[in-house]
Amino acid sequence: MANEIILPTEKCKVQNYNPRLLVLFGFPKSGKSSSVASLDDNLVLDLEDGYRSLEVMKININDIYDLFNTKAALEKKKKETNKFPYRYITIDNATRLEEMCLVYAAALYRKTPMGEMWDVMRDEKKLPVRKNGRLVYKPNSDVRTLPNGAGYLYLRQALKEVIHMFQPYCETLILVCHVKDKQIQMNGAESTELVVDLAGKLGDIICGEADAVGFIYREGNKTLVSFEGGNGQIREARPLHLRGKRFVIGESDDNNNLKIDMSKIFI
Repeated sequence: MANEIILPTEKCKVQNYNPRLLVLFGFPKSGKSSSVASLDDNLVLDLEDGYRSLEVMKININDIYDLFNTKAALEKKKKETNKFPYRYITIDNATRLEEMCLVYAAALYRKTPMGEMWDVMRDEKKLPVRKNGRLVYKPNSDVRTLPNGAGYLYLRQALKEVIHMFQPYCETLILVCHVKDKQIQMNGAESTELVVDLAGKLGDIICGEADAVGFIYREGNKTLVSFEGGNGQIREARPLHLRGKRFVIGESDDNNNLKIDMSKIFI
């Protein structure tokens, strides 16, 4: 028998919490990698071999299969210890992750009736090529080439699944992203805003699912992260200690030694 639902009679109290999914985006060399590398108990999934000059726990990820194998290792560790393997897991970066997810997106599309024969290899008689009874597909197939943008549905699904599959293995999943300019209309005039560098609506969708979206940038010798929203900007946060706030998280001395402190981001 299903549990009885008790209807509420008053509003619940506001709770503060650390973000389960944190998106950090910024320009190259703005301090994104240094910031996440400063966190203790943080596993970095390095998709571009960009942490060679930093002390960090990392796994170099070369393709989508490395990601699935990492997920399997995390699952095994969680079962052995009955707790999160890491407090944080960082995926760096989203643009490269999107490219890796093309293989998975193609597999998702081929599970549909209309996609089963898409980009299948054919012999000299134009017959489908099979190996061990399975169809052989062309390498480097790209769902983004499907007519009328139909393939982006499967790319969005693939990217979301891969991101969310790491959330059960940490308190906070951090997604590091590059930034790009986006043309927008504001008060009848054309303007630009800074957005996450993902194709189509992917950036808006991922940021919409995140608990907090922070823009990392430098001012002089300081590194800052802003969760200030408004004016159509995507940066904002649900947790009270981050909502509408801006923090100095790093400062460099005259010898260019950078000191990072992320304690204000996580309670």
